[in-house]
Amino acid sequence: MIDGVKIKKLKVIPDERGRLMEIFRCDDSLFKKFGQVYMTTAKPGYVKAWHYHKKQTDNFTCIKGKMKLVLYDDRESSKTKGELQELIISLDDPMLVQIPKGVYHGFESADNEEAIAINTPDLPYNHKEPDEFRVDPFNNNIPYKWKGKKGG
Repeated sequence: MIDGVKIKKLKVIPDERGRLMEIFRCDDSLFKKFGQVYMTTAKPGYVKAWHYHKKQTDNFTCIKGKMKLVLYDDRESSKTKGELQELIISLDDPMLVQIPKGVYHGFESADNEEAIAINTPDLPYNHKEPDEFRVDPFNNNIPYKWKGKKGG
């Protein structure tokens, strides 16, 4: 496991009306501060990768479909530098994954339907000066091969 990555197993509570799943709370041990909440998706065959943040911590979970979330530690001072971590997140195996600053990450659908994720980063997106540093998903020094062939 990559140093600083934290995983919280989530619980889906079903009843005759549907399902409920608490994802993230302000009294949660993983909670730092609130930045924003947003939804992002990946269609089958598409990859959303690679990027990292210098200031922001991400908190990802998948709420529909099956998402393959891949992390790569390229931080110079990290004891897990060079390590990859691959997680499959879905309502069948629900979890919140906290991704620390400096860790490259990306995701794709892990099956034949669109994967829908919720991210609750600790900072709001800054449109004028984005805290987002990207490399091409397919042409880079990260030792990982995505299943999807399109994306960015």
